[in-house]
Amino acid sequence: MINASFWTGKKVLVTGHTGFKGSWLSLWLNKLGANVQGYALAPATKPNLFDEASIHELLNSRIADIRDPGAMQQVVDDTQPEILFHLAAQPLVRESFNAPAYTIETNVMGTVNVLNAARNSSSVKAVVVVTTDKCYQNNEWHWGYRENEPLGGHDPYSASKACAELIVQSYRLSFMGHSGEDARPCPVASARAGNVIGGGDWSADRLIPDVLNNIAQSEDVVLRNPNAIRPWQHVLEPLAGYLMLAERLLSEGQQWAEAWNFGPHEQDARPVSWIAEQLIKAMNSDSHCTYDVTHQPHEAQALKLDCSKARQVLGWTPVWTLAECLDDIALWHAAFLQGKDMRAVSLGTIDRFEKSSSDATTR
Repeated sequence: MINASFWTGKKVLVTGHTGFKGSWLSLWLNKLGANVQGYALAPATKPNLFDEASIHELLNSRIADIRDPGAMQQVVDDTQPEILFHLAAQPLVRESFNAPAYTIETNVMGTVNVLNAARNSSSVKAVVVVTTDKCYQNNEWHWGYRENEPLGGHDPYSASKACAELIVQSYRLSFMGHSGEDARPCPVASARAGNVIGGGDWSADRLIPDVLNNIAQSEDVVLRNPNAIRPWQHVLEPLAGYLMLAERLLSEGQQWAEAWNFGPHEQDARPVSWIAEQLIKAMNSDSHCTYDVTHQPHEAQALKLDCSKARQVLGWTPVWTLAECLDDIALWHAAFLQGKDMRAVSLGTIDRFEKSSSDATTR
């Protein structure tokens, strides 16, 4: 469970704070009382959660490219953060086929730039690098991948995130750990989350935004990979894990500087078609699912995570079922369509999640 008092007054830098996950994390950190700084490109879509929830009013936002090492070092030097969350990335599998060099440069060298900036700073005492469940060499298994499984990647996105994991391990062992060359060790952990969904995601080529857009247009939902199984979870689930992990890194150090999986309960690893049908139902829509039979770029069919380590060692566990997650998305999106205050709506989502987490802990 998150220790709310830990975050009061903490200086935190979030890369990728204008993105879907970064916006939710920045909002939550501000709610916890942290002093939040952000470094990212401008939001990639319109609308987007960063603007709709007016998150720019809650932090100091610097719009710059993660591929620029000088700008990255400058923001760390200027803001002097204690904790650094690295979320900035090119996050889309299908886009990586269109822009492989950009994807690799952003996700690999961007991570190098962040770690170098942290190494060169006297203030940074903990770093959480967010990668993905797709960093594993996918063998189309029907059981979950563990943190000690081989890394790999068919598509450029997955390969770039596997490379980022290797970079994190290298910096941890060579520079920023107990046995490294740096005079001031700085614990670095990586976090591998499943497919995150939630209100406020308008990214291209993602299931939930596509389904919601079809519903809004009173169109049928077109699925390109209906039988693909993914570890779906509400965006707040892994973010809770990132926060808990950062607390341990800062308080207890190198024993937590490892790779960690954050995914749903096994029964919530569901096929794409099930998710679409449940969301149509939750939105009270008359839309139906149809299938795109044209040729598509390669995507894995089966992907699950084994999160035993996070549950047993870190004390993190999923809070909401997938059905509860989809109901919350429906509520959030309905509020958006009604023109409500989306910061207040989003904070309400966080409040409900925190209560569910507290209730689960006391049971």
